[in-house]
Parts: sequence; C-alpha cells; structure tokens
Amino acid sequence: MTAPTEMQSVFVRRLGDGGRNLLAFHCTIAHSGAWSGLSKALDGSASLVAPDMLSHGRSPDWDGQSDFFDAVTGLAAVELTKPMDIVGHSFGAIVALRLAMEHPDLVRSLTLIEPVFFAVAKQDAPDLYDQHLRESQPIEAAFQAGDEALAARLFNRMWSTGIGPKWPDLPERTRAGMVRGIHVVPASYPVLYDDQAGLLDPDKCKRVLMPTLLLSGSKTHPTIPAICDGLQRRLPNARHEVIQSAGHMLPISHPLETSALLQGLWKAGHGTGVTTG
Repeated sequence: MTAPTEMQSVFVRRLGDGGRNLLAFHCTIAHSGAWSGLSKALDGSASLVAPDMLSHGRSPDWDGQSDFFDAVTGLAAVELTKPMDIVGHSFGAIVALRLAMEHPDLVRSLTLIEPVFFAVAKQDAPDLYDQHLRESQPIEAAFQAGDEALAARLFNRMWSTGIGPKWPDLPERTRAGMVRGIHVVPASYPVLYDDQAGLLDPDKCKRVLMPTLLLSGSKTHPTIPAICDGLQRRLPNARHEVIQSAGHMLPISHPLETSALLQGLWKAGHGTGVTTG
C-alpha cells in the first residue's frame, strides 16, 4: 500500500535513540506525544517513531472523501522501511495489525494495546458487543445531532476513565484537538464493527507469525478482553496480558508496566510471560 497522493506526508515524532526501532500508532483524538511516557520508561532501549494520524496532532486533515483506514495505513506504511517492532493503541492497534498482515517480513514483533476491533466481539461475544452499542448511544446521538464538541466530550469520557482531568479542566488546546479529530470516529466504523478490510480472514491472520502481545487493562470496558482473547485465538503466535488497575489509556497511565511487557516480548519472544502485579 502506498500513501495517497493527496496526502503526501504526516507529522512524525521521533523519541529516544536506542537500538530497537519501534513504530507506534496512537489512539483516536490523541496525538503522537501520547508515547512520550512510554519512551521515557523504555530508558534508552528504543528509537520510537510515532506518526500523527490525519486530523490529529500536527498532521493535515483527512479529506473526508478517501477511505480513512486506507489513508492512515498507507501513510503509516511509509515509515516501515526496515524491520521494526510495532505497537498500536486502540484504533492505532488496528492499523498496526493491518501492517503486520501486509508486511510480515518487516515486523519483528507486534503489540496491540486495547484494540477496539469490535467485529471480533460481534462474532465471539455478542452480548458484550450489544452492551457496548448501548453504552455508545449518547455519542451516536451527538454525532447525529451534528454536535461534534459534545461527541468529543462524551467519547473522551467513555474511554479515558480513571486518567487525567475532566473535560472542563482540560486545556482549551487539548479540547480543540479532540474536537478536530472526532469526525474520523464514524469513518472508522466499517473497519472496526464490520471488518470491511477483511482482517479476520483466516489466511490473513495466519500471516501474523511474529511474536504478538495483546494488552488490556483490568479496569477497561468488558468488550476489550473479549477482543483480545478472540485475537489470541486467531493469531498464531499471540498471548494476552492484563495490566492491573489500568483502563483503556494504559500506555499513558501505566508506561512502566507497558515498557516491562514490551521489553519482555523483545527479549524472550513468545511464550515467556511477564508479571505485571
């Protein structure tokens, strides 16, 4: 996949100067700076490359016409020029999974943190999937009303439980960035809910042979562990670890625990568990 011609580049943040090349994809309505804590926790062991998604951070806006998932993944693939470890958070984890399927020879290890791949829960845990749809109704109502500021506020509340200040206490610049990016959420639904990209195809899953770590927080939404367990069953070399006392934003709230698991994966490969306490 190549980058769309109308979007020739995105902003890329580079953190650390260690020997391990790590490509990292942030979650929706965040930006690449979200990886700063993890980079610090890795303590010089990695050189982290973190693009800002379209409509996020310092990157240009998505055009609203092209397929959002194709556009984001194509631009992400530009950075995958040599064998790298890949980590993705939330929607970024689905970008990471697709890259691992399309470029398995360039992905040394894959870490999917709190992957919001609801199509897995739709197949494996329909009751939890339906529960998620009910909990998301206020956000959907805000989108249907055209109130993106309210949608961003509710989306942030739903996924940022247990971390950071409440919406009124966030800096105006932070709130503005979240509102700017919120329109990509509905654009991601065909991929996340209906697997429009066909990522659950067994033949594609079989290509993900690299050591794969699935991470969830013990206090996250109940669909996420079901998604992680479902992906563990589908991917040949995957394991699922849970970080205690963490929610959906665990790479930000628990960078030390996340770093320990990453380094354990890199050092020992699949089959060696890491105790997270």
